[in-house]
Amino acid sequence: MLTFRPIQPQDDAAMAAIIRAVMPEFGADGPGFAIHDPEVDHMSRAYAAPGAAYFVVEDPSGRLVGGGGVAKLEGGPEGVCELRKMYFLPEARGKGMGEALLRHCLAVATGLGYRTCYLETLTGMDQAQKLYGKLGFRPLCSPMGNTGHGGCDRWFARDLAGGPA
Repeated sequence: MLTFRPIQPQDDAAMAAIIRAVMPEFGADGPGFAIHDPEVDHMSRAYAAPGAAYFVVEDPSGRLVGGGGVAKLEGGPEGVCELRKMYFLPEARGKGMGEALLRHCLAVATGLGYRTCYLETLTGMDQAQKLYGKLGFRPLCSPMGNTGHGGCDRWFARDLAGGPA
């Protein structure tokens, strides 16, 4: 059974390795993708900031197999957070953990006072986009904020006013 918990400093290297393994699988390893964000090597520190939270997913042996979190949307309107760096190794996909973690992140974002959750993704991440639709995210015509992720070509947002998904 997969479980998740808040990220700790000892998780940083493993989570960075997961991000760097998964993103190229979807062609997201060039300029304009989150794989190059400075926070990738220091996720626990980056998400210790007020208004942010990041969770890692463990397999039964305690090995990290994924993660995801929320933080204020850089350069975005007040009250908007961004779903960030939600990635899973292939062996962790299709087991319901993505949905469970996303629901948790939405509840945490609501608790942090955010009114909207925004996310960026790209063509080819079809299973993720199905999940986003299932949990109430709606497609946008253009990006929000200043994430620096010009390589993404799909944008979604979800109103959090109704509470968690």
